[in-house]
Amino acid sequence: MDLKKERKTPSIWYSVFVMIMVIVLIMGGVIVFDASIELMLLITLMATIPFVLYLGFTFKELESAMLSMMAKALLPSMIILVVGAMIGAWLISGTVPTLIYYGIQSISPGYFFATALIFCTIVSVSTGTSWGTMGTAGVALMGISHGLGLPPGMSAGAIISGAYFGDKISPLSDSTNLAAAIMEADLMDHVKHMLWTTMPAYILTLIVFIVLGLNYGGQEGGSLSNIEVMTEFLASHYDLGLVTLIPLAVVLLLLVLKKPPVTSIFIGAALGGLVAIFYQGAGITETLGTMYDGYAVDSGIEAVDSLLTQGGITSMFNLLALFLFALGLGGLLQESGILQKFLDTFFSRVNSVKTLVPTSMVASYIGTAILGTASASIALVGTMLKPLYREQRLKPQNLSRLMEDTSTQGAVAIPWNGNAIFAAAALGVAPLTFLPFLFLAFFTPIFTLLYGLTGFTMIKMDKEDEDIEEDFQI
Repeated sequence: MDLKKERKTPSIWYSVFVMIMVIVLIMGGVIVFDASIELMLLITLMATIPFVLYLGFTFKELESAMLSMMAKALLPSMIILVVGAMIGAWLISGTVPTLIYYGIQSISPGYFFATALIFCTIVSVSTGTSWGTMGTAGVALMGISHGLGLPPGMSAGAIISGAYFGDKISPLSDSTNLAAAIMEADLMDHVKHMLWTTMPAYILTLIVFIVLGLNYGGQEGGSLSNIEVMTEFLASHYDLGLVTLIPLAVVLLLLVLKKPPVTSIFIGAALGGLVAIFYQGAGITETLGTMYDGYAVDSGIEAVDSLLTQGGITSMFNLLALFLFALGLGGLLQESGILQKFLDTFFSRVNSVKTLVPTSMVASYIGTAILGTASASIALVGTMLKPLYREQRLKPQNLSRLMEDTSTQGAVAIPWNGNAIFAAAALGVAPLTFLPFLFLAFFTPIFTLLYGLTGFTMIKMDKEDEDIEEDFQI
């Protein structure tokens, strides 16, 4: 009881100092000393503990705060691990090799980026999940990209952009429903309002990827020998055919039917294992080992070995640690009030739409970076911002759109965020490698800011809306 009386409320300057320390430690270690993000997050987490203890918290309370936030990672962590098992199973079953074999032969390098963007958009809009899209279609497309000799960062950027466009716009998406619910906006009004920022950004993204693809359009001859070697190896070492595509078809169907991602992906992994055993002739022990430790090829052909040696549950352990450290740090900063006080400094001088929108964007990005997930930022920062939008007589879909434009799409651009971690795990590309090519995540907030400064598409409440708000407050 006395502990609560002794607790100190962090001052603005104390909060700013701690937040700057967090940012400098993480980014400094990664950029200046080339340290792993996992290690820097752990160091930052431990360095933050004394500053929170100084405010009067006990270590038990800090443990509880960290565990509470980490608990939110249980389902995403399960998905990450199951995706690892599925990738291993789909490699030994011939599912991924079949897609690579026919994809290499049918997709021109010059149109790959645009094709990947559009295809992942279709899959994601249909299923409502960016993670499911990257873990299925994305895996196969990365294999095709590798076979065509295309830069992995660009290919991953196209895949991620398409996956997140669909996740953001689809009424089936959990993030879309969450943003609408937290901000108390009608779901379809929220989706329609996002089109004003997302569609022009998507068109620009498509144009950029088409232009980038033109630089590789003339490389088909130069990479022909590499493609021939790879296709010959795939054809001779796997039984390719429609049977191998059954696991992919089943997973996509389950996701479209809105079945839980973790069980849908696990079923895909299990089916991949069965195809490996009964169609490819793999042993049960070999198949189970591949699902856990990953698939390995030693063909003597570097391009083939690097393409097919991946997957397995163990391949996700580093990313899982990164995820947990990030959420633990977020739990400390949120429970101590440091994050709240830090964000409050951004709202103190908000007195117009022109100041509200950019301030909201900065707060959203900070929340997403610190809390480790887009959903946590939408819930915390969005809730804090709601009264300010009501004061400016702005309809709730203005705020829900902004949160999705920044938190949902921006999360994958933050290397230690859960969204970036999953993308890296599924696609086999480090976050800092695909970061420069997340054009949709970069273009969208430009329109968000432009509309906020000009007032264009910023829908004001009418008399009926204001009456509803008064009733709600009463």
